[in-house]
Amino acid sequence: MKQIIYQAMARLWGKGRFSSWDLRTLDYLKSLGVDYLWLTGIPRHATGMDFVKGDPGSPYAVSDWTDVNPYLADRPEERMKEFSLLVRRVHRKGMKLVIDYVPNHVARDYRGGIVHHDWCDGDWTDTLKNDWSSPQTFGEMLRILRFWKALGVDGFRCDMVELVPAEAMRRLIAAVKEDYPDTMFIAEVYDRGNYRKYVEEVGFDLLYDKSGFYDRLVSLSRGECSARELSWNWQFLSDLQPRMLNFLENHDEIRIASRQGLGSAGRSYAALGVSLLFNDASFMLYFGQEAGEDASESSDGRTSIFNWCCPRSVEHLNCATHIGKGLSDGESAVLDRYRELLGLAKLPVFASGKCWDLCYCNLSSPGFDADRHFVFLRYDGSQTYLVACNFSDKPASFRVAIPRELSPVCPEPSVQMTIGAWDTAVARLR
Repeated sequence: MKQIIYQAMARLWGKGRFSSWDLRTLDYLKSLGVDYLWLTGIPRHATGMDFVKGDPGSPYAVSDWTDVNPYLADRPEERMKEFSLLVRRVHRKGMKLVIDYVPNHVARDYRGGIVHHDWCDGDWTDTLKNDWSSPQTFGEMLRILRFWKALGVDGFRCDMVELVPAEAMRRLIAAVKEDYPDTMFIAEVYDRGNYRKYVEEVGFDLLYDKSGFYDRLVSLSRGECSARELSWNWQFLSDLQPRMLNFLENHDEIRIASRQGLGSAGRSYAALGVSLLFNDASFMLYFGQEAGEDASESSDGRTSIFNWCCPRSVEHLNCATHIGKGLSDGESAVLDRYRELLGLAKLPVFASGKCWDLCYCNLSSPGFDADRHFVFLRYDGSQTYLVACNFSDKPASFRVAIPRELSPVCPEPSVQMTIGAWDTAVARLR
């Protein structure tokens, strides 16, 4: 079943407090069809020290795993209570809450039960590498996850799991699910060759499809590869499709609308259509993406995870959510387009129906370009939709041939589709 996950830097929405994630904000997320809110930057991280990157610092350099960041609270001495009230609000609105779990390292000023080395991986100089050979580390990690579960947290986005022993992660997930079977574990995994291992052996519920769909969609949107690669990636994933998490943005990646990305949100609608509507993989939004956030305040096209910043479209969304105005005409148009496609994604036919890649049977269709166009059918027992995505700077018009074996769900042998440049067109056939 397709899940919609909304990631946000907790400190960059509104006043940057737990209270900023109020009922109006949650109503807005619910209107987008969000199932899980992933708030980054909840566990207390290192700040104000000479080794810290930026100000206030990285949420991935955790200094205290059983505390929250005081700056997120209206009254720092009441911060755990305020966090618990946030969890309650999220649940009241019918959504679930995900936070980050970082198994590979801790902050340099960490003082807790996790055993760690005195060195770091790569350039993560604000951290120290955890020592998973110590039984104490496993025991402390299990205690930490149970601590957050007891506070009502519904799931964990697990950072860089390929850098920690897979067997330890398997045991950890199994132990947590023994007590809390509905816990969602999301893995940041980059090697496609490891996908099946981390699903079937380690036990993750969802995996980033970074080196699969994300890389191909971005390259295709830049004119650097062929749309045929989307079919190849789909075939590679096979039965793993429902365990994938598709996305066009997250805190590590360049904003899709930035000048370092595609230059505008409008150029990403073909990629959005494929990522959101093709197969039943879950989909993740990064806050502000749905209004065309372009990280214009940054030098690298990313919303900083190290420094205080004020992403323009995020600020405008917050204003629109609370006072009913604030979005520019361009931002409103992007949001309307996202609402339209997200609304389709929540329909049962897209959330859990069957998917048929139609590219192979349209190679000779006049006007169809197998390198720039991507077409597929979504269907279930009651509905059928045809989706066509155009990864070119010119409008496209062609008849999509429908194979005879699909006649029970689509009796027409072909359907005419017209798609704008860089856009997605959707037609209901039944």
